[in-house]
Parts: sequence; C-alpha cells; structure tokens
Amino acid sequence: MNEQTLQKLRILAESAKYDVSCASSGTVRRNTKGGLGNTVGGWGICHSFSDDGRCISLLKIMLTNYCIYDCAYCINRISNDIPRATFSVSELVELTIEFYRRNYIEGLFLSSGVVRNPDYTMERLVRVAKDLRELYHFNGYIHLKSIPGASRELVRQAGLYADRLSVNLEIPTEVNLKRLAPEKDHQSVYRPMSYIQQGVLENKEERRHYRYAPRFAPAGQSTQMIVGATDETDKDILNVSTRLYQCMTMKRVYYSGYVSVNTYDKRLPALKQPPLVRENRLYQADWLLRFYQFDVSELVDEHIPNLPLDIDPKLAWALRHPECFPVNICTADYEMLIRVPGIGVKSAKMIVSSRRFSRIGFYDLKKIGVVIKKAKYFITCNELPEKTICELGAARVKELLLPKQYKKSDNRQLSLNFIFE
Repeated sequence: MNEQTLQKLRILAESAKYDVSCASSGTVRRNTKGGLGNTVGGWGICHSFSDDGRCISLLKIMLTNYCIYDCAYCINRISNDIPRATFSVSELVELTIEFYRRNYIEGLFLSSGVVRNPDYTMERLVRVAKDLRELYHFNGYIHLKSIPGASRELVRQAGLYADRLSVNLEIPTEVNLKRLAPEKDHQSVYRPMSYIQQGVLENKEERRHYRYAPRFAPAGQSTQMIVGATDETDKDILNVSTRLYQCMTMKRVYYSGYVSVNTYDKRLPALKQPPLVRENRLYQADWLLRFYQFDVSELVDEHIPNLPLDIDPKLAWALRHPECFPVNICTADYEMLIRVPGIGVKSAKMIVSSRRFSRIGFYDLKKIGVVIKKAKYFITCNELPEKTICELGAARVKELLLPKQYKKSDNRQLSLNFIFE
C-alpha cells in the first residue's frame, strides 16, 4: 500500500465513522470452491455482529467524502473545509481484497458522499460490489448505502450483489429535514426503500419457483435516524420507526446520538456531548416494540412524550401499571410474562415449557436466567421471599431499583438536554 492510498484510507475511514447502521446479521453467504471469504465462518476495522452472535470486523469506508449537499449536521457537507479524498472503483476493490487476505476484515461497509448526482454515485457503489463478487468471487459480507434519489434499476443491481442495503432517513420529520438539509426530502429516501422492499418480495416469490435464483439483499434493509439534532420527541421517533417496520420490510432502525461536528451552525443545538443515554433508551424501546408486543402508546404518549432517562422503558411501564402485577409465574401466559421487568423472551419461553413438569420456585428462576433483582417485585411464585409492588408501592420499588448515579442526585427526574437557538 503506497502513501497516497494510505492517506485516502485515513480520510475516508474517518469520514465514515458517524454512520452506525452497519450491523451484519441476517445473511448466510458461504464460500464456494475457488471463491474468497464468507459470512458464516472464521473470525478476525469496525466491529459488528453476525446473525449467530459472532463479533466480526468490517472495513467501514466511504468511496468519497466530496458531497454536493450542505446538510447542517454532516461533517462532509460541501461548505466544510476538511481534507477530501476519493477512491477509484479499482482501488477500493483491491484494498478490500488485500485487507481480507491479511485477515484484517471479514466484510465491507461502503457509503459515499453524493457527487454529480445520485445515480452517478450509486452506479460507482454498485460497480465496487459487482467487481468484488464477479472478478474476485468474494463471498464475504457487503453492506451498501443506497443513495437517496437513485433510480430503481441501480437499486435493483445493488441488491443482487450486496447482502444488506440501507437508506438513511437521518431526520425523523420532513419539516426539520428541510430546515437542516434544504436539498433533501423524505420522498427521495422512501422511494429507494420501496424499491428494496419490492425487490425482496419479488425475489422471495422467484425463489419459490427456482431455488437457485440469485438472492436479493438477503439481509434486508436498514436505516438510521439522528437523535438530538432536532426537537422531535421520543414519541415522534418511535412512531416513525413503527411505520417503517410495518411498511418497508425493515430489518433494523438505528438511532445515532447527534455529535456536534458543526458548532458554527446556529440551526443546531449546542450539545456538549452526544445524548447517549437517550439513544440507549430508544434502542430498548425499539426492542420492546419488535419482540415484546408493546405499542408505542404504551411507552410514550401526549402526556409523557419522552422516555425516562433514569430507568429502562419496560420498568417504567410496569411502575405506571401496578394493577397488572404481581404476575403468577405458574399460571400467567407468555404475553404477560415478557412484560415483567427482568424476564426476557428466552426466559419466558423456558418458564412456559418448564412449568408443565414441576412447580417453579425462586431458585429455578435464577437458573433459567431471570434477573431476580428486578423481577422479584412483580411476580409471585413458590418460595419468593420479597414483598411485591402491591405492598411496597411503585415509588418505593423505583427507589430500590434506581442505579446509584441517579440515587445520588436525589432521584430527580432527568430532563432531555436540548439547548436550541
């Protein structure tokens, strides 16, 4: 690797670090005879997780950090005076293969600034993936960022070579997106999302009739929203996520705490640090919506539009609804068990299957994997020694379960740290 390529690598890897939607789960692409790489075996500059739980390494890079847009929240906006670089298609392909052969990486996460127009940029991204697959027979993981405004044909080609495609929504509401990125609109984002959705559904039908038909984006699609750059509430953000999961065959919605990279722009909040706790609460709420059968209205509403920062959303719901507890472990159905703080999906399934053979006691729950420290205030079972929320009251239970850092601040409710001009 010569000095010029190394300098490009430093610049473009640094420019790509703010995109968090690079998880690689959900795809199985095995190596073939004469091929190179795979997504299901081995282990190994960005770390992600595969569908089977392994931590794998991805080359997270941009094709170029030149961009025709002037988005207020983006480090690569056209008005910023930063080092710029561009890889040619052949340079990036050779770099990826060389890194793989040295066991530095197991896959590629590729995004780009928009140069000339969306189709020109998208065509170059597709060529990188195509050359990796067809010239080098690379069978490792490839995640491509689809460019908002790209044509249907280019998105379709990308899906034939990439394992996952993603289009970043960036700002949850159209009004705030137009305020911070006047050249963009949500329609240009939702259009390629619908192209990906159609491609996935058509491919699924095609493979029913011909099992060897090439797969289209087998790991589905994802998107990312920036949290804290604008004044949307958690309710607004979660409602957008729910619509995406319902309508776009979306695999994951990522939440990225706003990093104040353009402090001179007065349209942006003056945050000293990213709202990481809020980001974490949104991920927890997202998990409840996807796997725990919660609705957005149960977690946030008009009166409480933001998730509490001091406790997780599931515990907050339980404390607001003491009438639903305690839950009898021996008789409660699965749907109610997974709503108990400290009981997860796997634990609830094990409880349901185990109680057919014997009564479940306190120590059995610990073996199953229930977080007794939380669950004991919300359940009844054989040998449970603690008082429940009915005897203690919601306020006392919250006090007992609050993390130490919040107890030191006299249990005052934390407010979202928004400072807008």
